[in-house]
Amino acid sequence: MKLFNCENCGQILLFENTNCEKCGHRLGYLADQARLTALEPEGDTAWRTLASPPRQVRLCENAKYDACNWLLDVDDPFTLCRACRHNRTIPDLSIADNVRRWRKVENAKRRLFYTLMRFGLPLETRAENPSHGLVFDFLADIPNSPQKVMTGHEEGLITIALAEADAAEREQRRTLMGEPYRALLGHMRHEVGHHYWDILVRDAGKLEACRAVFGDDSLDYDQALQAHYADGAPENWQENYISAYATTHPWEDFAETWAHYLHIVDTLETGSAFGLRIHAPIDKAGALDARLDFDPHDSADVQQLVDAWIPLTFSVNTLNRSMGQPDLYPFLLTNGVIAKLQFVRDLIHGEVA
Repeated sequence: MKLFNCENCGQILLFENTNCEKCGHRLGYLADQARLTALEPEGDTAWRTLASPPRQVRLCENAKYDACNWLLDVDDPFTLCRACRHNRTIPDLSIADNVRRWRKVENAKRRLFYTLMRFGLPLETRAENPSHGLVFDFLADIPNSPQKVMTGHEEGLITIALAEADAAEREQRRTLMGEPYRALLGHMRHEVGHHYWDILVRDAGKLEACRAVFGDDSLDYDQALQAHYADGAPENWQENYISAYATTHPWEDFAETWAHYLHIVDTLETGSAFGLRIHAPIDKAGALDARLDFDPHDSADVQQLVDAWIPLTFSVNTLNRSMGQPDLYPFLLTNGVIAKLQFVRDLIHGEVA
């Protein structure tokens, strides 16, 4: 994620900010420029950007719920921004807890869209592509019902359980599932990986190339899922898989790897924005050394990302432990995993034969 500065006062801004804490200016995100800009009011509903060149814009309709800070051009026929246009179902906003949880879900979704748009990946809505446009259902559990909403994907429809926005509920599910990590943004990135498998692999004629790396996806998925929950991951799974869940089926392996590629790229971009340098002497033979001074979206070789990622996560994991917190990144990047990350990178950049 980039860093942004208020054009009015120079204050550092965060991606989710709606107002500058220093000068009080309203803020909005210009998706086509990947830029957060300060705004000046211009009329009853219009705003003028302080970003150059100045332009007239409107707030996304969901700004009235404090659920979005993205902008539309003043003459845009839509009322929802590029990200919110992909929502099919949102929760009942007359319930205060739903609004609070939905805001967290939308924050994660916008971070997802930031990366997808930086990569120039196809982002058709269901209106633009009725059979396979990307669309989201954010669903709350029905009170007193034993049936719980399950997060998942089906032909471009991503369902997110609103309960996952509560940290206590998410931690309970993480513990129950034996997972080292669970986050809303992780769910988003994983499920959209299934969507792009459909588009970039299945529909693009790349099945054989993908199977050569991830295995035979024609294996019965339901049987594979049952076997995973009955027997767990195979011994020594970390040699070739990023997570235990990735061992379930090639579809899940791809989605997990896709999610981690996006984790790595976005976090390295943030580190680069801060100009981070990691130099940690290990022994007389060498040190963990990395200079984050490149755009990870443009890296031709995943190894460049890995060479920066390992020192960064080793350092931050150690810092977290000093605060009594779990590791930021509790995963191993083995050679088998790196090869899969390279495939995802090549697929995104249109370089898979």
